[in-house]
Amino acid sequence: MPGNTFGEIFRVTTFGESHGQALGCVIDGCPCGLELSVTDIEKELKRRRPSSEYGSRDEKDIPEILSGVFEGKTLGTPIAIIVRNTNQNSADYDDLKNIYRPGHADLTYTAKYGFRDHRGGGRSSGRETLSRVAGGAVAKKFLALFGITIKAWTSAFAGFEYPSFGEENFDLDEVEKNFMRVPCKITEILKEKFDKISEEGNSAGGLISCLVTGTKAGLGEPVFDKLDARLASAVLSIGACKGIEFGAGFSVCSMKGSDNNDKPYEKINDVFKFATNNCGGILGGISTGQDIFFKAAFKPTPSISKEQKAFDKDGNIKEISIKGRHDVCIVPRAVPVVEAMTALVLADFLLLSRCSRV
Repeated sequence: MPGNTFGEIFRVTTFGESHGQALGCVIDGCPCGLELSVTDIEKELKRRRPSSEYGSRDEKDIPEILSGVFEGKTLGTPIAIIVRNTNQNSADYDDLKNIYRPGHADLTYTAKYGFRDHRGGGRSSGRETLSRVAGGAVAKKFLALFGITIKAWTSAFAGFEYPSFGEENFDLDEVEKNFMRVPCKITEILKEKFDKISEEGNSAGGLISCLVTGTKAGLGEPVFDKLDARLASAVLSIGACKGIEFGAGFSVCSMKGSDNNDKPYEKINDVFKFATNNCGGILGGISTGQDIFFKAAFKPTPSISKEQKAFDKDGNIKEISIKGRHDVCIVPRAVPVVEAMTALVLADFLLLSRCSRV
């Protein structure tokens, strides 16, 4: 079925369901000779796993490379990666077999296919992002050859905003040291807020910022396949993502052209530098050589134990409380997913750029 493959040259097809035997991906178009190991993939998958305090179902997520790699290097042939499910409790969902959970894709999947896997949401589950992260790990290794790095972090949670990139208290080194992946020290206020939401049986949404450094000018395609359009498509394809903005984002609607236009600063080694980056590193759908910067909004985890109303398949309204193990906030776990989707886009455009000139 369509909709399971992403990319043109660097192509990734994902497979698997939340409570099925396994999930994984097949990567086609990765050049030959790239050094790649299971450790590279496992490192990224570990970042996607839930925190011990507030997380959902905890799987070990041990990847296996089935093809495309020999003696530690890619062969240029399809790379198949599989991760087996070992800790699914499908019985938690028995009572929801005929219920359309609020905020989930239960109703829409049934409307499209006439049949669905009710165990943890099946293919529509957030667990599907495991496959994206596995594919993104390979793309990251490829981009590293060109000095391109991708770093994302939690910039807002449940109304709390954290230091923005470039501000005095902003510290990227803190991101991987705390369970919320915020770029600063975790405060007691944040922990108390998190605990309160958890005790209520509720959840919260938030904002993820993403910074790409090392890209040269010229990545992207004109008109219908712009770099920002493809990044938007990639990030919005993550199940819980509901919005994205680049550079100055939605604030441009209240700016004047003289303020929004980035001011020239200097040219160093054939790279044009600007005093600002309101365009987010992309103009005309093509990278400028500045850092690429965007923010993505993520909704609260729809699976909550707090009582709420829901339709059953016959249209009756029921009172339900969702059992099982679910994240209070999906945002910190979505950080490596945003990085992975960004990496897949950039790897694809980097390969496409080789076809642009003689």
